[in-house]
Amino acid sequence: MKMTRPYIICHMVTSIDGKVTGDFLYRPECEKATEVYYEINRNYNVDGFICGRVTMESSFTNCWYPDLSAYDSVEDKRDFIPHNLSGFYAIAFDPKGKLGWKSSIIIDDDPGYGNAQIIEVLTKQVDCRYLGYLQKTGIPYIFAGETEIDVKTALFKLKNLMGIGTLLLEGGSIVNGYFERADAIDELSLVVAPVVAKGEDKPLFTDACIADYRLLDVKKCDYSVIWLNYKKDKSCTE
Repeated sequence: MKMTRPYIICHMVTSIDGKVTGDFLYRPECEKATEVYYEINRNYNVDGFICGRVTMESSFTNCWYPDLSAYDSVEDKRDFIPHNLSGFYAIAFDPKGKLGWKSSIIIDDDPGYGNAQIIEVLTKQVDCRYLGYLQKTGIPYIFAGETEIDVKTALFKLKNLMGIGTLLLEGGSIVNGYFERADAIDELSLVVAPVVAKGEDKPLFTDACIADYRLLDVKKCDYSVIWLNYKKDKSCTE
């Protein structure tokens, strides 16, 4: 059966105890794992990547936000998809429209991220002036849900309105959990750092459901870092 959504690979650096955010990521012992993570990211032949608001904010927008009073309100909350889109996408799951972008593409030296066309995935809670700002900046957006993002709706639109076939899901814990509960993760790509995280650090998935995966590959990347690649036994195809 042909998939009506993109193929999703959850690609993350984790601690030994399965955490994905926390101070452990900045320890010297985690540097090699981070290098391996970015190398794998660059080698995957995908159409783009997905991150939640917090990850996008910390990695790309540096907490900047526009003055919405400078933009016209767009009262008609329908998808905005310009015709001049690139073939590589940075997809932000941003339910209330809290990310501030200064450009319609990601500005980054890393070829795994640089020049990616930004797409905002929103809910109907978004401020109408934020839609005016996105249109003025040339940033596409789609709606998926009233107050919480409906992952299946978002993925259906990304596949069928934009032709997106394969995406890396790169966190954080909350957005990973959205996808896991929606049965929308086809593979796991986990780079395990030789570090145990703090108890309060965030796990791979927030509020996960039970799911079964089979191991496709395991590689020892140096004396301390391993890469684990799993595939879901019964991938979601509806």
